[in-house]
Amino acid sequence: MDEVTVKKYYDDYVIGCYRKEDFVFVKGRGPWLWDINDKKYLDFFPGWAVSGLGHCPERVVKAVSSQARKLMHVANNYYIDVQALCARRLIEISFDGKVFFCNSGAEANEAAIKLSRLYGAKTSRYKIISMKNSFHGRTLATVTMTGQEKYSAPFKPLPEGFAYAEFNNISSLKDCVDEKTIAVIIEPIQGEGGINVASKEYLKQVREFCDEKDILLIFDEVQTGMGRTGNYFAFQHYGVQPDIMTLAKTLGGGFPIGAMVARKGLCDLLVPGTHASTFGGNPLACSAAIAVIETIQQEKLLENVRNLSGWFIDQLKNLQGRFSVIKEIRGIGFMLGMELAVNGASFVNRCRSNGLLLNCTHDTVIRIMPPLGISKTLLEKGLKIIEKSLEEEFSQ
Repeated sequence: MDEVTVKKYYDDYVIGCYRKEDFVFVKGRGPWLWDINDKKYLDFFPGWAVSGLGHCPERVVKAVSSQARKLMHVANNYYIDVQALCARRLIEISFDGKVFFCNSGAEANEAAIKLSRLYGAKTSRYKIISMKNSFHGRTLATVTMTGQEKYSAPFKPLPEGFAYAEFNNISSLKDCVDEKTIAVIIEPIQGEGGINVASKEYLKQVREFCDEKDILLIFDEVQTGMGRTGNYFAFQHYGVQPDIMTLAKTLGGGFPIGAMVARKGLCDLLVPGTHASTFGGNPLACSAAIAVIETIQQEKLLENVRNLSGWFIDQLKNLQGRFSVIKEIRGIGFMLGMELAVNGASFVNRCRSNGLLLNCTHDTVIRIMPPLGISKTLLEKGLKIIEKSLEEEFSQ
């Protein structure tokens, strides 16, 4: 199809719940995307971190192709060999527990909500505290748990049992807790909220408080997980282990999969009949996730993030010194935010016209999340485009 036909079909046949940018992408390889007119773009925001290994990573493509020839789907009331292996691989790189597989981050967070309420059932506790400016999904429960009213307001009345504390503020959290509180959910780095990084002291205080009150601590690592910060999971930077962790995005390397990891003992509350996901953990998805873990290990992608992120952050801070419109550079690893003093939409558009794909969140924060295996040469290329776009937008 040509570009005009694609857009017409969208107008005629696709529900318009996504705001569309004026691109039709047809091919991707590594950090590059090509549009329908064969223009090439460097992608520093690969699908909200779904394509964290870049587009069409070789091991993932081979694993899914091979698995598709053998078995694509079988019901979860049968044993599935690759699901068993995938669960083991996840536990080996995270913490001692068990895994529930699903299809997305929102589903993983739904599972965490249900598991928390099962844990609190004997004491009639059900309330979950999330953070202001958080984001946890688009289902009715997870959009309610999201601490940004702009996402949930159209869907009132909302499910009960959720409250919101100030991020990085232990006093605010303690003020929100009452006799009905059973869990606290935190993104170690808030993505949609503007790349806000939790402090080590704060997460340590939250862990201690939750232990004291017998409250579950959930880390939403849907965006931070699977190497984005230079460790497999962001919690590993803090020395604070959650009771429950939720994953998706990079976990499948472009293939849809979500997962909830829960510590031993707690996870056993999910008995047959309490929760399920028809497509969750199917052979294709689990083959993709195993290939992602193997790619991270064999290509030393965690080391690549650690080796290059400090230099990359320094280069962005050098730009901050030259352009007063940049208020702050923040983040960990390759999950970075460049906060502007103005709305960032026009700057993002400028970068796109110059061949670099970025994202603007929270109106003023430019989200920069290159693939984990990006080279220094391509980081330099991206920086030159950012510099050029800053000059064109703000050097008047």
